[in-house]
Amino acid sequence: MNLRECIKTVEDRIQTAIRRSHRTRDSVTLVAVTKKFPPTVMCEAYSLGLRVFGENYVQEFAEKHTALASLADAQFHLIGHLQSNKARQATELFHAVETVDSEKLVRRLNEAGKPLEVMIEVKLSPEGAKAGAPPEQLPGLIQAIRTCPNLKLTGLMTMPPWNPDPETTRPFFRRLAELGRIHQLPKLSMGMSHDLEAAIEEGATHIRVGTALFGQRPKA
Repeated sequence: MNLRECIKTVEDRIQTAIRRSHRTRDSVTLVAVTKKFPPTVMCEAYSLGLRVFGENYVQEFAEKHTALASLADAQFHLIGHLQSNKARQATELFHAVETVDSEKLVRRLNEAGKPLEVMIEVKLSPEGAKAGAPPEQLPGLIQAIRTCPNLKLTGLMTMPPWNPDPETTRPFFRRLAELGRIHQLPKLSMGMSHDLEAAIEEGATHIRVGTALFGQRPKA
């Protein structure tokens, strides 16, 4: 399928999940994950109506950024782990950072001096490779962010252990939604190409979709 057809297929899946969960279309933002794809692909996606793009690496996006200057109302989210020494550069490039996971990173982002939307990445599995703050650290992180004049905390994000069965990842989505309610954070970034329906049904406001839109990533 070409990109136009892929976007329609993903949109149909979103609409089906929204109907099942009695939600409205404007309650779910499609974040097009463009890691490893060139600016030409992002520009084509923009021309076909996509407006929010997710990138994993600060340096990779820095190299693309100039070529995307004409995409006037596009929004760029950092959805990969952010090292604190790249915090200042990230604030120059992104509209939102979804992967805040430490008070040190909070301080660095705030010190950069630019208004920035942030989400806290929550680690809900024992996998060593997964980033994120454990749930018990959320109160301290939330307090730290809310004392920062340049940061606007809007929600939570999670990355469950990979599993092809959406029913296996559903409990992680349900848990993040519960944490969002407890801490009164309305946005939930969760769900990817293979499990976006389960994520929407459990309350996702942002779904991060790459493969279902663009196919397999080019080899680095």
